[in-house]
Amino acid sequence: MKTETKPGQLRWENAPSLLPLGAATETSPQGALVPDMLHDCDQIAVVYDKGQNPPEITIRQVSGHVHTVLADGIAVAVVARTSGPAPAVEDVLLVERSF
Repeated sequence: MKTETKPGQLRWENAPSLLPLGAATETSPQGALVPDMLHDCDQIAVVYDKGQNPPEITIRQVSGHVHTVLADGIAVAVVARTSGPAPAVEDVLLVERSF
């Protein structure tokens, strides 16, 4: 079955890689950045192992415009913005990794 892509729509199967080589040997959860040229703002993804429960995402303000994204209490990304809203839990993509 072929899925039709709308202009500007991103497709997961076309992404070259979410994580660096060798990352599959590390334990989950792991953070990754997903480039989003359409909105000129990268997206944060948290990758977890297939069969595991999705991690609980929390965001902690470090200082000013700097925030840490945590997955099950583990820091997976640090976001620093000079303008715009702080990252929200709803903005984090959860990706189940299969081996």
